[in-house]
Amino acid sequence: MVFFAAADSLRLNYREPERKTARYGFINSCLKSLLVEKFGEETWEKLKTRVGTEDTFMTYTVYDDSLTVKLLKEACNMLKMPEEAVLKLFGQHFFNFCKASGYDKMLRTLGGNLMEFIENLDSLHSYLALSYQEMNAPSFRVERKDGIMLLHYYSDRKGLCHIVPGIIEAVARDFFDCEVSLEILEQNIEEERTGKKEHVVFFILQTNEIVKHNIKEQAISVCEDGSQEDKEQQDAVFQKGRGKIAEREVSCDVLRHTANSRAGNLLHTFEPLFPEWLWLDERTFCHAFPFHLVFDETLKIKQAGVNIQKFVPGLQINGTRLDEYFSIIHPQVTFAISSMKKFINSQFVLKIRREIMPNSLKKRPALKLRGQMIWMDCNRSMIYLCSPKLRSLDELEEQEMHLSDIAQHDPTRDLILFNQQRLAEIELSNQLERKKEELRILSKNLEIEKKKSETLLYAMLPKHVANQLKEGKKVEAGDFSCCTILFSDVVTFTNICSVCEPIQIVNMLNLMYSKFDRLTNIHGVYKVETIGDAYMVVGGVPVPIASHGERVANFALGMRIAAREVMNPITTRPIQIRIGIHTGPVLAGVVGEKMPRYCLFGDTVNTASRMESHGLPDKIHISSTTFKALPPQVFETAERGTIEVKGKGKMTTYFLKQNLSATEDEIMGRVEETFRNVHSNGNLLEAESCHGEQSQEEKESLFSKHLGDNHTPSAFCILF
Repeated sequence: MVFFAAADSLRLNYREPERKTARYGFINSCLKSLLVEKFGEETWEKLKTRVGTEDTFMTYTVYDDSLTVKLLKEACNMLKMPEEAVLKLFGQHFFNFCKASGYDKMLRTLGGNLMEFIENLDSLHSYLALSYQEMNAPSFRVERKDGIMLLHYYSDRKGLCHIVPGIIEAVARDFFDCEVSLEILEQNIEEERTGKKEHVVFFILQTNEIVKHNIKEQAISVCEDGSQEDKEQQDAVFQKGRGKIAEREVSCDVLRHTANSRAGNLLHTFEPLFPEWLWLDERTFCHAFPFHLVFDETLKIKQAGVNIQKFVPGLQINGTRLDEYFSIIHPQVTFAISSMKKFINSQFVLKIRREIMPNSLKKRPALKLRGQMIWMDCNRSMIYLCSPKLRSLDELEEQEMHLSDIAQHDPTRDLILFNQQRLAEIELSNQLERKKEELRILSKNLEIEKKKSETLLYAMLPKHVANQLKEGKKVEAGDFSCCTILFSDVVTFTNICSVCEPIQIVNMLNLMYSKFDRLTNIHGVYKVETIGDAYMVVGGVPVPIASHGERVANFALGMRIAAREVMNPITTRPIQIRIGIHTGPVLAGVVGEKMPRYCLFGDTVNTASRMESHGLPDKIHISSTTFKALPPQVFETAERGTIEVKGKGKMTTYFLKQNLSATEDEIMGRVEETFRNVHSNGNLLEAESCHGEQSQEEKESLFSKHLGDNHTPSAFCILF
């Protein structure tokens, strides 16, 4: 992706504030990658929720700058780190992110040492702008001489200079095997450029050597080829840097990484050969370089290529000034020879002034030229070797040009054709990313629906049984040597149905069963089924547990309390239920294929049903085996005596009255009174710390464990 250009897109501070700015998704993806890699996935999830943004950003999709600003500011607040530190960390990560995204080779070929790398960044940005039209790249200028290396950074946006040290230090370490650090010597609003831009001067220091220099003398040496005003400015800059450098005792040597390399040796051994005169006449030169301009120190055009004259007719007039027909787009410097010479290593982009063109040519888009400025000291003139800045064949047609108008040696011809294919690939990539995002959303929705289906399935079958069925396995029936089964029904339910509307019956049963279902979670019993007004649960199945009798008993006590909150549609008074409980062995298994059910078989089921049918309204009727399974110190029971049970003969049965060690609120799992009691005892914080991170099911399960294990539940174990 775009190297410094993308990294320089984090904030808003444009020369044209009315312009709404936007950036590619690559930068947001990098910020996400940094947070996930350095601070964990949960940090990104929290930041994403705070900002209210999506999880995935598409590389070639343009996003508003304000989103990136919000992400950055919220990240600083969450991490409790100063913005400067976050920006530097982002710069370091951004360099690695670009390499991992396929730009490694492109970056490595920019230069043989750090200076060359920086000097060619503007050219890289210019090339990438062919594919990324929304780029707004910063500019860089390097000054170096006799052990001093200054980096000038210009940007449309304020406050992003701290990204630069992070990137440059990572580049030096990775590509050139050296350690450097950057010190800010000067930071101001640059008046020299068109409009007010941020201009930051960095002192690049190589930190693995200690060399002492006279900074004042070197500053003058760096400026010896400049104007007196430039010398004074540089003198002020180095005065600021003197204290820092002397204090840290770090090297101010020029970072010439290839001084002893093969490339460096070649530069010292090679001597070019120049001809005695130029074997080229003026006409041939103007045809060989159809897009070129030569102008003097007053900006008067002295020479122009044949095709640039064709598309800008006014250049044929003697004495025409360059600034009358062109404006400088990049780098954004004033139209003056002195300013251009400072950025002589940058690629210059000039744009034709539309207002000066003939009416017949104004319908065309304004032509842009891209090329290199070369200062010719012998005749005190500047030559601009350039080509039309065109991205595609469409733009070529809009300018009413043909490939034949561009010199055959000019790579612009190949670049237009190549970029045409590149734009098609970008469009295809955009489509693929959009499809990928659509699939991600569909997959996420599918996962949500899958969880809903699983929740419904787990409500019908025990979880381990449902998982076996999902895997296509056959579920074998299982013997349970001891469990406790409960049946209940509504007293006079037949009479209620005969005089009520069906919807009234449905509403009544729904309210009652909803309360019962909640109690099954609290007490850890399994709901087997409901048929009409009959409700069946079991304890100790499908997961065997020793306290199954106590759990079902507590559930029965809760049912009786809950039934009092359900009104009879006829009398508008609380309904009454009968409850029967029996303990014994059963066989359990899955029955059916279309609508499989987990069913219980055995005499224990029949006996439990008989306990319910032979019971009394608002009473919990239990068999002798259940009576023996309940600890007498916990549950209060009363003997009913010996009764005749259909199909069973005479049986001694009992009524369960209450739990002696648990209150009604504890039986029902109510929280309001518990909160008040805990608060009055000063234990609220302890309770919250114990269960603040637990799910509802975990809290209800813990509550059931305390009730089932014959313990008096304390406040902390029933808080949920």
